[in-house]
Amino acid sequence: MVNIPDDLLYTETHEWVKVEGKNARIGITDYAQEALTEIVNIDFAVEAGSNVKKGDGIVVLDSVKSSNEVYSPVTGKIVELNEGLKSELENINKSPYGSGWLAVIEVANPDELKVLLTAEAYRKLIQQ
Repeated sequence: MVNIPDDLLYTETHEWVKVEGKNARIGITDYAQEALTEIVNIDFAVEAGSNVKKGDGIVVLDSVKSSNEVYSPVTGKIVELNEGLKSELENINKSPYGSGWLAVIEVANPDELKVLLTAEAYRKLIQQ
């Protein structure tokens, strides 16, 4: 059974968002990491301090199956990237909602958070 925490928000492209004050911590969902299988490389397409728009590619994850882009769910400034993943890629698969997080973004437009999916809506999406 796929883990979908109720206290997070989700995108249709399988990113999760944890609102932390004015920031949003993001990563890929348990469903996404399971579909990717073993992740073998991570490439950050942005740097801390750079500005991103909702929908911009911010990370590329290479797995034994494919290469997939992770998109920013919000517009804002990259506050932090989880650089530790470069040496501990397994955290994305082992703990996608914990130590496997990808980036923290300072949210420029809080209204963008309102259009993200609830856990219930995300469960319905992946069951289709």
